[in-house]
Amino acid sequence: MPRRSARVPTSPDVPADATTGRAAWPLWEVFVRSKAGLSHQHVGSLHAVDAEMAVDNARDVYTRRGEGASLWVVRAADITASDPQDTSAFFGLDEEFRHSDHYVVPDGVHGI
Repeated sequence: MPRRSARVPTSPDVPADATTGRAAWPLWEVFVRSKAGLSHQHVGSLHAVDAEMAVDNARDVYTRRGEGASLWVVRAADITASDPQDTSAFFGLDEEFRHSDHYVVPDGVHGI
């Protein structure tokens, strides 16, 4: 019996891969917020044709046991990151006012 290949969904927004001629699905980064947590955490990446498929696949892969309260997917090509060479501009150590070592707590204040 000949094998049937599954139909692969395509989209006009998905360019064809030059080596295979098949649609190259974009890479999506997946972020999950746990039920107890307040912020989303990066949990992995996956390939999908569009955002809807990325959410569906991320739900299946990263929240199978119901451990997620919220799910974000972001196309990896849309993420802009700072250059590691520029860390001093963003994370300078000259901001001593951010550390509580330099503040004097008045005598009447408790619980700090």
